[in-house]
Amino acid sequence: MFDFLKKFVKKDDPDSVAFRRSMAKKLNGRAIKYVTERKNDADLVVGRAGALIIKDDEFIVFSSSDIVFRAVIDEMHASELMSLEGAILTAPDIEHGGEMRTIIAYYTYYLK
Repeated sequence: MFDFLKKFVKKDDPDSVAFRRSMAKKLNGRAIKYVTERKNDADLVVGRAGALIIKDDEFIVFSSSDIVFRAVIDEMHASELMSLEGAILTAPDIEHGGEMRTIIAYYTYYLK
């Protein structure tokens, strides 16, 4: 009966599969300037120039002519930086043996 109201009421539960899929869709196709990995309270640059890509049910960070990070979308926690200059991605990385990694991808800027 109240199905038409569901689109007006947002449920921003970051642990829900629907939220994870919508964030991945929002980030898909973004060009990135560089990628860092957060390890032991330090950010290390792991790639430069690339893109954020969805392929099937996986989210891929392609940078420096290589796949830097690959995760199943339904298992990935994604959020944008407060400055909206990039995104933080945390998930088991399929490309690196299922190791839990936190990657920060900084967007490339285009003048409009």
